[in-house]
Amino acid sequence: MSAPLAPSSRPVVQRLVAPPFAEPAFWLIQSVVIVIVIVHYLFDFYPSLAGSLLQSGLPVATLVIPIGYAALRYGLPGSLGTTAWSMVLWLPDLFLPHGEGHPGDDLANFAIIVIVAVVFGRRVEWERTTQAGIDAATARALAVEADYHRLFESTRSPILVLDEESHVVEANPAADELFGTSRGRALTDVLPDLSLEEPLRRAVTLANGHDYRVDVVDTTWSNGETRRQLSLEDVTAERTEERQTRLFAAHIVEVEEAQRAALAREIHDEPLQLFLQLARRLELVASSPHLPDAVREDLGVTRQQTLDTAARLRTLSRDLRPPALDQLGLVPALRSLVAEHDDGAGPLVELGISGSPSRLSPEVELGAFRIVQESLRNVARHAHAHQVRVSVEFLPTEVRLMVSDDGVGFRPRHAPEVSTTSLGLVGMRERARLLNGHFSIDSTLGVGTVVHASLPARPRPSESRASGDLRVTPGTARGINSGLFE
Repeated sequence: MSAPLAPSSRPVVQRLVAPPFAEPAFWLIQSVVIVIVIVHYLFDFYPSLAGSLLQSGLPVATLVIPIGYAALRYGLPGSLGTTAWSMVLWLPDLFLPHGEGHPGDDLANFAIIVIVAVVFGRRVEWERTTQAGIDAATARALAVEADYHRLFESTRSPILVLDEESHVVEANPAADELFGTSRGRALTDVLPDLSLEEPLRRAVTLANGHDYRVDVVDTTWSNGETRRQLSLEDVTAERTEERQTRLFAAHIVEVEEAQRAALAREIHDEPLQLFLQLARRLELVASSPHLPDAVREDLGVTRQQTLDTAARLRTLSRDLRPPALDQLGLVPALRSLVAEHDDGAGPLVELGISGSPSRLSPEVELGAFRIVQESLRNVARHAHAHQVRVSVEFLPTEVRLMVSDDGVGFRPRHAPEVSTTSLGLVGMRERARLLNGHFSIDSTLGVGTVVHASLPARPRPSESRASGDLRVTPGTARGINSGLFE
């Protein structure tokens, strides 16, 4: 066992040169030393007083009593000071003639007393310093505990402390104001709709109509027991603003889709029909036998350009609002969309359907279609992919979408905030969020990108088995033999 460290020499020196004259115990110690010295001198001058038991006079070892008490009372400075004072008073005894003062025995005893004074004083000094450190640490801990209790009591957020059985053992005034007296009650009685097994920091709506974000922290107390501190942060204003933002975004999407549908109808009903009529008239004019061959050839070129323009208008109309989506449902619309992208000029596109396809609510079908449409558009513009797979899985409670490619990939967290790609990603993520779904992207440079989306499978009201429903077995828009998507 290592020896204890001695206290700092600076306080010891200060206490040695400044004895505690005002304390009665100090004068008591000095008085005992003087009495012992006087008795020793009497025994030396009058041996008959000592008798046969104290033939060498009063032993120097008796000074251990005041020196030890001085060490206990004042530490190392007390033991050293008292020893030095005793040696000064004992000094004349060493020079008595004919060895009456027993100098040999006295010097040997003083050597032992000095050793005892130093060792005992150092030990007491170390223990007192250690105890002072413990007292200071305890005081700091009590101050921290007091500060925590003040914070616990004064915070406006309700706080509950639970034991291992999820019973409330502590509650701050804000929690008492919200729940009433909750100490000793089970958490299920205080917050029936809250489960600690669910993801933390989720928001719950309480009976007072306010929204609270729940945060749970596990702690271990000094007695080894585990406690859970449950904090509730009032986020009513934040959630209200979020709901308003979401409603506004949903309204924007609704208006945008309405404008798309109106524009698609306008294009289909007027410009497209006019171009088709123009193409037929050009065909009739070109069939006249009185036209020169050069004019007939020019009319044929013009007619073909008119048909190409009509085809582009038809494609634009379908992109704005595909008729198959409203008339037949999601799967036929996706098959048509994949067929348009799988035209031989771009990457090979495969469509896979699993589960039991059924008609969903119009907003879910539209959201799923737009996510796949935007994903394929991003692949065509940026991925430089060779193969693309679109997977749609119909589950009882949700529909899952996945669009994967073997393109160049990118770093989602470092996507330019104002680029076309990132705006498309924001739009897809927002559509999924508005439908209470989930959206994520996994992308690796040089490997490719996978877009995941899951949307709630809300059946179309009173049309879950409408006449336009189409059951599709797993298949492809264009079969490809590749291990990339296995």
